[in-house]
Amino acid sequence: MAQLEGLLEPTALSELVRRWLKEDVPSFDFGGAVVGDGIETAILYAKSKGILAGKPFFQAVFDELNCDVQWHDLASDGDVLEGPFPIPLADVKGPVRKILFGERLALNALARCSGIATRSSELVKIAKQTGWKGIIAGTRKTTPGFRLVEKYGLLAGNADTHRMDLSSMVMLKDNHIVSSGSISKAVEKARTVAGFSVKIEVECSSVEDAMEAVEAGADVVMLDNFEPEALQVAAQDLKRWAGGRSFIIEASGGLSEASLADYCVPGVDILSLSIMQGAPAVDFSLKIPRKSA
Repeated sequence: MAQLEGLLEPTALSELVRRWLKEDVPSFDFGGAVVGDGIETAILYAKSKGILAGKPFFQAVFDELNCDVQWHDLASDGDVLEGPFPIPLADVKGPVRKILFGERLALNALARCSGIATRSSELVKIAKQTGWKGIIAGTRKTTPGFRLVEKYGLLAGNADTHRMDLSSMVMLKDNHIVSSGSISKAVEKARTVAGFSVKIEVECSSVEDAMEAVEAGADVVMLDNFEPEALQVAAQDLKRWAGGRSFIIEASGGLSEASLADYCVPGVDILSLSIMQGAPAVDFSLKIPRKSA
């Protein structure tokens, strides 16, 4: 796996963390006034099973607060947390006021990111066990303000991020098509502004829609809300009909962990689902050790 930390642009990460900190303490930090600026060391523990993900966000919170984070050797994004618990992962040293200021923000990011990585890993494993060779992708149904964390979690769990935002790829859904008059018109308009370097995807509710999208020059056709048997027939029919034309078939809608294996059918290149929604968090804590009496 590539070094995921290298994906995150430092100034953008700092700006994101500053927004989180400002949201959490918009005026007075009353608890901080109680504990003061004495230097303490807190230990980060993992307390439940899962995939570790989100170290850069945890790190960035305490970097912004001028605290020192020392990670243990066996604490890399993508690592499996199996116990025995609790597992010490890092030491955070700095003014106690600042440790407690960043504690909940840093833990939230780590728990959420790790939870998504864990669910992604489970879904990818289900798909691989069927022998299917395609890609599992997360949709754009992310939490506002937390997208970077959640998309990072997908990658840490070996899933695909799909499009990151509205600028990453053109996705023409039913409302775009209705507003444009037809699939062909929507694709034509999209190509004039997106150019050659941006892919165009069209949401299709029938094989006929998909054929129109391919003929109009779509790069990806999404077969939306097909049952598994109908999906396999549609995908294979499309590939035969298209001849040598190159395009990607994505399927979405109605997929869940329970039904995923049924959708891993020949002809389908990508299965996308809302991995982020409902993903359980992995449990972490940050503890300052009690002093001996």
